[in-house]
Amino acid sequence: MLIAGFYGKVTLMSIRCASLLLIGSAFLVSPPLHACAERAVAGSVELTTASLSDLRAALDARKVTSVELVRGYLARIADCNPRLHAIIATNARALSEAATLDRERRAGKVRGPLHGIPVVLKDNIDLAGAVTTAGSLALTGNLRTHSAPLVDSLTAAGVIVIAKTNLSEWANFRSRWSSSGWSAVGGLAVNPHNPQRSACGSSSGSAAAVAAHLAPLAVGTETNGSIVCPASVNGVVGLKPTVGLIPGAGIVPISHSQDTAGPMTARVSDAAMLLEAMADPKRPGAANYSGALKADALKGVRLGVARFIQGYSPPTEQTFNAALTVLKAHGAELVEIGKFDLTPIRELQLPILLTEFKADLNAYLATAPATVTSRTLADLIAFNRAEIRETPWFGQDLFEQAQATAGLDDPAYTQALQKARALAGPEGIDRLLKEHNVVALLAPTSGPAWTIDLVNGDRSVGSASLLAAISGYPHLTVPMGEAGGLPVGLSFIGPAWSEQLLLSLGYAFEQARR
Repeated sequence: MLIAGFYGKVTLMSIRCASLLLIGSAFLVSPPLHACAERAVAGSVELTTASLSDLRAALDARKVTSVELVRGYLARIADCNPRLHAIIATNARALSEAATLDRERRAGKVRGPLHGIPVVLKDNIDLAGAVTTAGSLALTGNLRTHSAPLVDSLTAAGVIVIAKTNLSEWANFRSRWSSSGWSAVGGLAVNPHNPQRSACGSSSGSAAAVAAHLAPLAVGTETNGSIVCPASVNGVVGLKPTVGLIPGAGIVPISHSQDTAGPMTARVSDAAMLLEAMADPKRPGAANYSGALKADALKGVRLGVARFIQGYSPPTEQTFNAALTVLKAHGAELVEIGKFDLTPIRELQLPILLTEFKADLNAYLATAPATVTSRTLADLIAFNRAEIRETPWFGQDLFEQAQATAGLDDPAYTQALQKARALAGPEGIDRLLKEHNVVALLAPTSGPAWTIDLVNGDRSVGSASLLAAISGYPHLTVPMGEAGGLPVGLSFIGPAWSEQLLLSLGYAFEQARR
């Protein structure tokens, strides 16, 4: 169900209906990918099969206009979203923005390779004139007057934001008993490959939107796994960049030391192009990412197989081993890495996130308009206690733990942060790469999507996100096949600012597998 028909207005009626639908039906059942029509046409372009390259070529050849593309994707959202719950709100300004870009193209002004291409944006990212809810009813009055810098960059590149995507509420940092993809505003985002299965989180709606062809491009955010897990289980590409490569201002935060936005797309080349449009050109890793993609990038490269990351199911391991065979067949030299203790890093993470969440969220809420009455984390806790639609399935134990933290000047926090980043970065990824003389680490991104269980919460199996998340290093996931008939992704993890390398490796694997 579409929760808001246009930016700047989220109706109480639509929110109430979403809550009643979700409470009355814990599991949404429908055939795989039959939640909407199998075809969607814009001009002469079939949207369910067109690649980004196809869309760009059609625009260049005047076989389709940006207005037609926007209309086509908005129609597909209207058709698909009642079952998928991938979208929270559509943009009433999208068609007028598309018309402006069409006029520019006719006049010979093209802003860049993504001129006139639609994108969907996770609803914890600010867009001027739009409400940013982070999935919470407490923020339905959060009408922003300024866009996040990454959105300004996308607009300058000619990209059209057509919708805001659903997400795990508060980016999945309200309770350890949460179900990924659920928010009080957007309902339950489900996996297009099997709507009884999770879309993972917190960028569930962004991944599901790309997988179901509701948009060719999406932007997600990650603190630990929130881009790469949804991308993996929905069968799309996701890149969690080095923290700082994409400006973090204007995003509802969890952790300034781990948060970052990133691209979620159908193909690696699409992710490279979207990253170019969002990256801060002053950062060390900023580059012409799409221009560096090479189909033979695997030839002669040494890659470390991170066997120390465990917990995957046998079908996932089988698919991973088949992917390793593809890598070797195309020239990669694989080095098995069996030992590395993740336990101390894992134990340090939560106290860091709790401390940063309270401080960072309070700072964001201080910038909210007066229509947002919850101005602090303490206010949000009180709001959730009073608002029954916020807690039909899980509570706010993480909120309450965060509220009890002592602040960013707490010596326990500063020591934990310093130790964790050292263990994950210089003494973790960097040391493993150097000791084994490899350029990147490989692992299954996650297991296949699990069955949704709103009563008991998530039951995911296996994750490769921890080291890159805490170190702030980049992590790329690319579809590697299926496990039990469900998509699973292959992770490429590298040192800081190695996005160009990871994208090239992922592109070569994608081409080899295709």
